[in-house]
Amino acid sequence: MDSTGTGAHSTYDYVIVGAGVAAASAAKAIREHDADGTLAILGREPDGPYYRPDLSKTLWLDGEAQLDNGWLLDGEAGTGSQDGADVRTGASVTAIDTSAKTLTLADTSTVGYEYLLLATGSQPRELDLPASDRIIHFRTVEDYRHLRAQAKPGSRAVVVGGGYIGAEISSALAQNDVSVTMLMRGATVQGHMFPARLAETVTQTYRDRGVTVVGESAAYGASERDDHLIVADASGETHTAEVVVVGVGVTPNDQVARAAGITVDDGIIVDRRLATNAPDVWAAGDVARYEDALLGDRRVEHVDSAEHMGAVAGRNMAVARTRKGDPESYTYTPIFWSDLFDYGYEAVGDLDSSLETVEDFTDDGSAGVVYFLDTGRVRGVLLWNVWDSTDKAKQIIEQSTAEPLDAAELKGRISLG
Repeated sequence: MDSTGTGAHSTYDYVIVGAGVAAASAAKAIREHDADGTLAILGREPDGPYYRPDLSKTLWLDGEAQLDNGWLLDGEAGTGSQDGADVRTGASVTAIDTSAKTLTLADTSTVGYEYLLLATGSQPRELDLPASDRIIHFRTVEDYRHLRAQAKPGSRAVVVGGGYIGAEISSALAQNDVSVTMLMRGATVQGHMFPARLAETVTQTYRDRGVTVVGESAAYGASERDDHLIVADASGETHTAEVVVVGVGVTPNDQVARAAGITVDDGIIVDRRLATNAPDVWAAGDVARYEDALLGDRRVEHVDSAEHMGAVAGRNMAVARTRKGDPESYTYTPIFWSDLFDYGYEAVGDLDSSLETVEDFTDDGSAGVVYFLDTGRVRGVLLWNVWDSTDKAKQIIEQSTAEPLDAAELKGRISLG
């Protein structure tokens, strides 16, 4: 992979900053509508576009899965050219000049663009813990490789966080014969997302599968001792581990956009066509704040959103250059999913346990639907071991916008079998 830009253009018709799922999706859409425009993808990570969900899911649970399978662009990984794009890894953009249409990189080189997509994603929130190779704020392929090297069968891990990433990593490690201790601020696993009864059931399952769950706590310090770490929790108790994995959420990588005068508010603000307030600049993926057709103002940190946003942004960039066709509005409401031991779920919208919830479960509790309501309007739907029903969930969200729904009207709307 070309990380220096040697032999590449210094100015491109299209430049994509970020080399994740949104970037790959945008590159494919550009090539579908414009076979000739020059295209560069600049990614600050040392790896090119890959399917990020695999890092906490498939790569741990499928013995046949390989990291190379995560490449999302057509072409041989390592050649520096996929989908007709110059892919530069280890290329960190430090400044954008929207008037001159140039990007400045960390090595002080510049790259010019005619049309620019900011798909810079997000970065993990970091805790005030000492610098150590054994403490991983989990996000990237490099983090995955690092964790794989240390989380051997029989080893011990402390996972800080009981939310989306913390829960997935704890489940994945435990299924790879790693002794896991979870330190989390909430009392239950994903308790901020699930209704209390379901969260308690999930938490008990973690304990039954050998995970030590320490709720209403966090990591309040760590010290390195030879080949292991000693981690202190809120009560002063200590936990010994070969590796600590931190998964306590992310923040959008919007700092460079803000410095360039692009409108930012916990993410880069885009219109219905995913354009920013700067001329010929779009944004997509985790970093983009947009108006969802069903749920209003949102910024979504899930891969389904990145795929669909990237495709629309890429197409609109190509339309702007070729003057062929009409720009497209982004009207898709994304879904997300997870696997936690033997449980699996799909979901749409906001899973927020502080909202009113309506639960519709089978008698044995093995499958069910949870609706999250705000004054009769459905804001989110959790499909617990219920599959192929996200379109139906979206229909219910849309209906509730015009006509508030109550528990009696919701139960039975989605089949549990």
